Amino acid sequence: MSKIKQESKPAVQVKQLTLWEKIVRHRILILMCLPAIIYFIAFSYAPLPGIWVAFVKYNYRDGIFGSKFIGLDNFEFLATSGKLLELTKNTVLYNLAFILLGNFLAVFVAILLNEIQSKWFKKASQTVMFLPYFISQVLVGILVFYLLNYDTGLVNGILRNLGVAEESLWQPYSTPGVWPVLLVIIYLWQQTGYNSVVYFAAICGIDAEMMEAAKVDGANGFQRIRYILLPSLKPTIVVLLLFALGGIVKGNFGLFYNVVGTNPLLYSTTDIIETYVYRATVAEFNFSRASAVGLYQSVIGFVIVMVVNTIVKKIDPDYSLF
Repeated sequence: MSKIKQESKPAVQVKQLTLWEKIVRHRILILMCLPAIIYFIAFSYAPLPGIWVAFVKYNYRDGIFGSKFIGLDNFEFLATSGKLLELTKNTVLYNLAFILLGNFLAVFVAILLNEIQSKWFKKASQTVMFLPYFISQVLVGILVFYLLNYDTGLVNGILRNLGVAEESLWQPYSTPGVWPVLLVIIYLWQQTGYNSVVYFAAICGIDAEMMEAAKVDGANGFQRIRYILLPSLKPTIVVLLLFALGGIVKGNFGLFYNVVGTNPLLYSTTDIIETYVYRATVAEFNFSRASAVGLYQSVIGFVIVMVVNTIVKKIDPDYSLF
């Protein structure tokens, strides 16, 4: 038999595109991303030189870069005064409650919506649960005050009609201990409907044939949820938790300021980093100390994201952000 010689084909060389050629080739995608790029440059990167305020004793006459440099004195004051630890503790604990309870309830509500057979009832339920998200935080604060006010609040009005003595009426605006529970309840009431939409969309993307096959094989509702829905939602849950952990030291200023206000009696349990920075900036005109707290907040959030993402990457690289 004659041997067939196979001629080796020369390797095809791929031409390396220059930067300009890549821009021209992907110009449509770049134009679509342009508004987001401009937004981040204007509001995230352009203000970065303002970090210098945290290291100076700022005054209006000399400006940011002309004010006296004092190094870490602003951070030292916050650390020695005890405010930094208290603010961090309050902010982190509130956000942990918001993240864990919020995601649990969102997944629970999304699964319930998926199990509802009536399309009309499903749409009506989504609308009712989604509505609180669009209510202004200012209006939420007014509603809470209308409910909890000692003199004219609805809760105490009902208690008076039931014959409760004046000294036994509820006084939440002078009782710091009740506010962690109240604020978590208000947050969940306002955010759960919106957060459940993401998980409901993920559930809708699950193959319906797989669910039908499990049903034919005799799996009941709880088994389908445990062995199909929850494992399918795992990537979405992990990614959303990673994003949420990045803001664990970023408080919900609108909620805390409008609901609690500037009540010194409640600061021990309701004062978070954002509300302190606002008071330091507007009331005390201490821009340097406020900037120091903001910089501390950003650094801690960045470190948490990097650490958690590294841990997730070692456990399962498919679930990491990068």
